[in-house]
Amino acid sequence: MLIDLRELLSGTKEEMKISAEYEHDVFKTGVDSYEIIKKEPFDLTLRRVSKNQVAVEGSGSVTLIIPCNRCLEPVDTVVDFDIDKVFNVNQEAGTEEDQEEQDYIDGYNLDVDELVFAEVLMNIPGKTLCSEDCKGLCLICGNNLNIKDCGCDRESLDPRMSVFKDILNNFKEV
Repeated sequence: MLIDLRELLSGTKEEMKISAEYEHDVFKTGVDSYEIIKKEPFDLTLRRVSKNQVAVEGSGSVTLIIPCNRCLEPVDTVVDFDIDKVFNVNQEAGTEEDQEEQDYIDGYNLDVDELVFAEVLMNIPGKTLCSEDCKGLCLICGNNLNIKDCGCDRESLDPRMSVFKDILNNFKEV
C-alpha cells in the first residue's frame, strides 16, 4: 500500500489517520518463507514535523506459521510490531540510516508494506517452540519424540571423554 505524502508536505494537512493492512500472504525473509494466517488492519498516524519530515506512528500484529526449532511442527506465532519513525522525504541517501529510509519512500509515496516488513522482521522471535518441554527429533532416526519414544540409543559421547566414562564405570563396580 502506498500513501501519498504530498498533502502533508505541502502543509494542506498537518495530520493524517489511515487504516492499512499488510498486503502479502507470505512473509519472505530472504532465508525462510512463513505463511501469514492472520493479519489485522492497523491504524497509522502521519504527522508533518517540518517542511520535508513526516512522523509515522502505529502498531499492529500478524500471525505467522513458523516451524518449531526442535521438532519442526508448525507453530502459530503472533508477531506484534510498533512503528515510530520520522522520515526525510526530499533527502539524498548518504548515510546508512538515510539509505534505510529510501526503502520506504518512493518520491512522495510511503510504502507501508516495506515499513511493516522491516518491523515484523525485527520482531520475529529468535527461537520458536511448540511447547517449553518439546523433546525435539531423534538424532538417529528422525522420529518426533513428542509423539513417541523410538528406542534408539542416543547416548553419543565425545571420544575424548571416554576415559572419564571408564573411570565412572570402574567406580560403579566397587
